[in-house]
Amino acid sequence: MSSLVKSLRALSDPTRLRLLLLLLEEELTVAELQEILSMGQSRISASLSLLKREGLALDRRVGKNIFYSSQPESLGSLQGIVEAAVRELPEAARDQSALTLVLRKRKDRAADYFNKLAGKFGRTYIPGRSWQALAHALLRLLPPMVIADLGAGEGTLSQLLARTAEKVIAIDNSEKMVEFGSALAQEHGFKNLEYRLGEIEAPPIEDASVDLALFSQALHHAASPQKALKAAHRILRPGGRLVILDLAAHSHEQAKELYAHVWLGFPEAELHQMLKAAGFTNIEVTIVARESQAPNFQTVLATGIK
Repeated sequence: MSSLVKSLRALSDPTRLRLLLLLLEEELTVAELQEILSMGQSRISASLSLLKREGLALDRRVGKNIFYSSQPESLGSLQGIVEAAVRELPEAARDQSALTLVLRKRKDRAADYFNKLAGKFGRTYIPGRSWQALAHALLRLLPPMVIADLGAGEGTLSQLLARTAEKVIAIDNSEKMVEFGSALAQEHGFKNLEYRLGEIEAPPIEDASVDLALFSQALHHAASPQKALKAAHRILRPGGRLVILDLAAHSHEQAKELYAHVWLGFPEAELHQMLKAAGFTNIEVTIVARESQAPNFQTVLATGIK
């Protein structure tokens, strides 16, 4: 049997084809491939072994890790098939988003650094030092800008932002929340803070009119998160920034009844792909907090530029 036929047979399996597409982009370990593909170690290892046997994958040991790769020039007559697979394989776009996340984690380990810092921050008592106080200080550093707080609730964060913002528009679909927030803003003298009744999938805000669109623990309440992200893109000015703080994917079903959550958080790779589909660039998605008590909710921070 010719080497071409063997190669075609090897790539007839979708898993092996997805692996090859990833290895053409970057050297990756089995653990990283597991994270990207959400598959078990044995399935990935078996597929890599077959790709190696057919000369489509290479490996090299670095310390305790084995990195796998494939060189584009080794594909030869298979190049056209691979290019077609990129366009037609349903999982290809998601795999690329997940690959971006894995490579960024490998580069800077920002999430690990933040978690270590958070663990030490409150370990030793120092009078006056708290995350709340630090948040207040950092908010003062924001330049004057027009901010849309989407899914604002009663608007506690909106009022903090209004201290330095040019204008804050707080959107919520609860009449009582909007009434309460408006009264509170008036009581505190915030003339640059406006509450508006509306859905985050269709916020009553003009196109290209805000500098920062913010979802703070709001996206998991959206009937359609993708529509909400597209709406955020619509209201942002060119160069404007999207910031999302939400829960990472979890299995705590009780959150739907206890907190009226529609979605049980969002996987990092899926959130990355959602932002990309909404038209954002320079996307970053990072786990920034982990709760120590069950159900151990994790907070994901996602940002993008219009």
